[in-house]
Amino acid sequence: MNDKLPRNEFWRLTIIGTVSFLAIWYLARFLQLAPPKFLPMPHEVIAKIIDLFHNPFAGHVLTEHMLASLQRFAMGFGLAALIGVPLGLMMGLFNWLDDVVTPLFDSLRFIAPVAWVPFAALWFGTGIGGPTMIIFAGAFPPCLINAYRGAKNVDIRFLEAANMLGVGNFRTLREVLFPAAVPSIIAGLRIGAGLGWLSLVGAELIVASSGMGNLIVRAQSALATDTVMAGMLSIGAVGVLIDILLRRIETMLLKYRQS
Repeated sequence: MNDKLPRNEFWRLTIIGTVSFLAIWYLARFLQLAPPKFLPMPHEVIAKIIDLFHNPFAGHVLTEHMLASLQRFAMGFGLAALIGVPLGLMMGLFNWLDDVVTPLFDSLRFIAPVAWVPFAALWFGTGIGGPTMIIFAGAFPPCLINAYRGAKNVDIRFLEAANMLGVGNFRTLREVLFPAAVPSIIAGLRIGAGLGWLSLVGAELIVASSGMGNLIVRAQSALATDTVMAGMLSIGAVGVLIDILLRRIETMLLKYRQS
C-alpha cells in the first residue's frame, strides 16, 4: 500500500490508525466493557512484553519462544517455497505434469492445515517435525498456484522463440518462465508466508512445548491475559517483519527480472 502513497502520507495515516486503535482500546477499558483482569491497558501489555524478554514464562523468555517459532516457520515455509515454486513452474510448462498433479492437489488444498494436526503429531512428533508439516500444509498451495499462474501467463511467443533456438527445458524455466513469473511468485510467497505463520501458531497451540502459540495457550490456562495479549502483539509484529523481508526480496528479484 505504501507504494501507492507518498511516504509522508503513508506514515501519517499509519500513525492516525494506530492512535485510533489505542484510543478505542483505552475507551473500552474506561467503559468497563470487560473486567479489568481480562482487558489490560495497552501500556500494561507493552510492559509485559518488555518483562517477558527478561523473565521466563512457560520455561522460556520471549526471545526463545520467538526463535523456536521462527525455526519451525523457516523449515515449513522454506520447504513449501522450494517445492511449490519449481513444481508450479514445471506444471505451467509441461501439460502432462499439470494433468497428473492438479486432480490430487485440488482434492487436498481445501483441507485446513489444522486438520493435519493429529497426523502431524503421530508421524513427526511434537518437537519441530509436527509443526513444520502443518506450516507446509498452509504455505504450499499459494506458492504452487501463483507460480503456476505466473508460468501460464507468460507470452507464448517467448516460449516459441526459446524452442526455435533449441533452448533446453531447464534454461527455459530459469531464463524465460521464472523471470516473467516473478511478480506472481512473490505474491504467492507473501500469501503463503501469512498462511504459514497462522498455521504455525495454531499448531503450537496443540503440538509444541515452546513457541509463541504455546506461550499463549499456557498464559490462557493461567488467566494471564496481559501475557496472552503480549504474545498476540508479538506474533503480529513478527508477521509484519516477515512481510517486509519478502517485499525486499521482491524488489531484488524485480531488478533481476529487468536485467
